Amino acid sequence: MMASANTLCARIDAVRATIDRAAKQYGRRSEDVTLLAVSKTRTADEIRQAVACGQRAFGENYASELQEKSAVLADKALSWHFIGPVQSNKTRLIAERADWLHSLDRERIARRLNDQRPEQRPALNVCIQVNISDEPSKSGVAPEEILGLAEQIRALPRLRLRGLMAIPAPTDDPAQQRQAFAQLRACLEDLQTRGYELDTLSMGMSDDLEAAIAEGATIVRVGTAIFGSRSG
Repeated sequence: MMASANTLCARIDAVRATIDRAAKQYGRRSEDVTLLAVSKTRTADEIRQAVACGQRAFGENYASELQEKSAVLADKALSWHFIGPVQSNKTRLIAERADWLHSLDRERIARRLNDQRPEQRPALNVCIQVNISDEPSKSGVAPEEILGLAEQIRALPRLRLRGLMAIPAPTDDPAQQRQAFAQLRACLEDLQTRGYELDTLSMGMSDDLEAAIAEGATIVRVGTAIFGSRSG
């Protein structure tokens, strides 16, 4: 069920308040943390409501939804982020429609995106997805594979490597949450010491965004806490 406009705005305000509180607690500036509203399976009308509440960045998991919603909402100045697994037969849609890709984990996909990125658009901002918890079911490269993929991406002119993304194994333990996010931060810092100019840690969702902010998240991906639970 679609939330009322007032409910949606209240939820967005509550998430932003959590971000502000966590940023202050850990000595960070809240403006350095971008709230990415995960809008997969949500309608264009729901996104339009969120836009009316001041939200501008939206994350999609399916290329077809990204294509449809970005076209319907082309009258709005929005930032579209693709955050799901990338299928090779969907790279053109992502290259044409997305401003960001958070889930890059293969050179072959990187080359397709580079070749298919329209010349009139800026380079596609990308993050390497890291399987930080070594889960067989999760996409992403192992930490020791990050540098090799980063070197390959750096050679592609239509892509701009911005940082790293991870979805750690779920846990309710804040200490374990922070440990996983700290690992990703250490991976980013290693790349920075090697001369990569990176500024993005895409980590943290509705249930662990405070731990992510504590460890340096610059983009938090929040769906349920904004739009509510999905039906079906």
